[in-house]
Amino acid sequence: MTAPYYKLVKSLRRAFPQPVSDREHDAYFVFSIMRALDQVDAMKSVSPVLGEPRELDFEAARQTRIASEPMPLESVTEQLVDHLSGAFVWGHPRAQINVIPPPTIPGIIGSLLPSIYNPNLASEESSRLVALSEVEVSAMAADLVGYDPSEAQGVFTFGGTGTLLYAARIGLEKASPGSMKSGIREPAVIVASECAHYACRTIAGWMGLGEDSVIEVPSSPENEVRTCLLESMCRDALKSGQKIAMIVATMGTTDAFGLDDLAGIRDIRDRLVDEFSLDYVPHIHADAVIGWAWSVFNDYDFDQNPQGFRPRTVRSLAGTQRRISQLHLSDSLGIDFHKTGFTPYTSSLFLSKSGDDLSLIARDSEAMPYLFKSGQYHPGKYTLETSRSGAGPMAALGNLLLLGRDGLQALLGHLVTMAESLSEHLEGHAATTVLNSENFGPVTLFRVYPDDVDTFTISKREMTDPAFRETLQKHNDYNRRIFAEIQAEALQGRGVVLSLTDCYRETAYGEPIVALKSYIMSPFSDEKYVAAVLESVCKARETLKTNSQVGLPNSQADPPRPPSA
Repeated sequence: MTAPYYKLVKSLRRAFPQPVSDREHDAYFVFSIMRALDQVDAMKSVSPVLGEPRELDFEAARQTRIASEPMPLESVTEQLVDHLSGAFVWGHPRAQINVIPPPTIPGIIGSLLPSIYNPNLASEESSRLVALSEVEVSAMAADLVGYDPSEAQGVFTFGGTGTLLYAARIGLEKASPGSMKSGIREPAVIVASECAHYACRTIAGWMGLGEDSVIEVPSSPENEVRTCLLESMCRDALKSGQKIAMIVATMGTTDAFGLDDLAGIRDIRDRLVDEFSLDYVPHIHADAVIGWAWSVFNDYDFDQNPQGFRPRTVRSLAGTQRRISQLHLSDSLGIDFHKTGFTPYTSSLFLSKSGDDLSLIARDSEAMPYLFKSGQYHPGKYTLETSRSGAGPMAALGNLLLLGRDGLQALLGHLVTMAESLSEHLEGHAATTVLNSENFGPVTLFRVYPDDVDTFTISKREMTDPAFRETLQKHNDYNRRIFAEIQAEALQGRGVVLSLTDCYRETAYGEPIVALKSYIMSPFSDEKYVAAVLESVCKARETLKTNSQVGLPNSQADPPRPPSA
């Protein structure tokens, strides 16, 4: 008599991909995926969201419990698809929310295949040829940025925060040898621009250095670190007996696409090493998770302009390239293929200029007696994660093969062209001001003002003059209400979905500057959708004006906000 459990196991086998070829079951697997895709497709519309936006009831979600009996696969699929209702469609040209791209088909396939067969990148024993994808992508990335591919080594990790964590951990080991094993026994700091990603503080806290150990250096109006202040603040830290574990050069800020002067930072580092006779060299990490992709323009002939970009786009691309071409001066860098590499989440590469640096954070082999018994590639000896999916490197490899230099140049050039076009629209309107006109990426930060405001002078006065505190606060609130109106319209399939940042920068007197943000990441964007931004702004201004005249309330000031990177 067959035991009840075994009957259940046999029925559940249908829910797994077959380990051997089975035409009938393979067809069922494909059909199940296609059925889910068809259900998702039915939710598409002119709106940049899937299906109907719904209120999120987290309290009800907390009451969910596992059932006793299995649920039919078809019912499970329906529930999973339903969880996408209200999700933003990043590839929609009306979605200009943040640095989140639509993934390519090869990127999706590259991410999907490891999900089926579950290779583990701890070592080649458990990943076989998938391990080669990590090495291949690392070599291609090293060549792009100017590292020696024969010396560089990369590992994929859980996100841009992970790449910073790897760099800081290596830097701390250089500054304080033995701290990996015995703990941090002397004060150490991380130095970064005030415009650097907040993940710098996150990793400092998680490492035990403490968030207060991050020295934030003031930045210029162009959103790049002030190197003169960086030098003086590093000098002060060294004079006080602190070790500098890492200096972060931000190569593409999230809000404005600001680019630090990496060459200047390295010169300062080397000068301080000599001045203080340091017995270590502070680690320089390039946080290039966004900006790395512009390395494809390092060999571009801007004079001949073979891709035929507009003159303003050529200027922008060349302006970015002059800083991105310095990436090879860093000791390590972070790359997010799920940002400007058009892959699904998560596909983040920590790339070390020297593979020897990774040996500084290696674990004792005695701690892993059951691993690494054959082969030559064992990144699990030094990675934070033991088990790592092959999805990240496989997706990245798929896109690097698909796009090549020319394809990535064309995509990035198009996104920048659209962003420049948007700036032109906004610069030509009396009620709008572009805040990051000296930055050259696909992101545009801007503010909107009521009638009778001199937008040619207001930004500078709000930034520097404390007498404008109350005026600034009123204009901040005005921009929040403009955003709410635009968001409400976009969720109905009209206009575009934008982002709002509550603190693009702080004024000289300590007040935050609220700004709207357009981040164009869709290859489907064109002039029509660029013009729609200004149209949405103008419509929102008129709505606010009309409502204030008749005493009606405006849309909710705090609508659900799109996620940020």
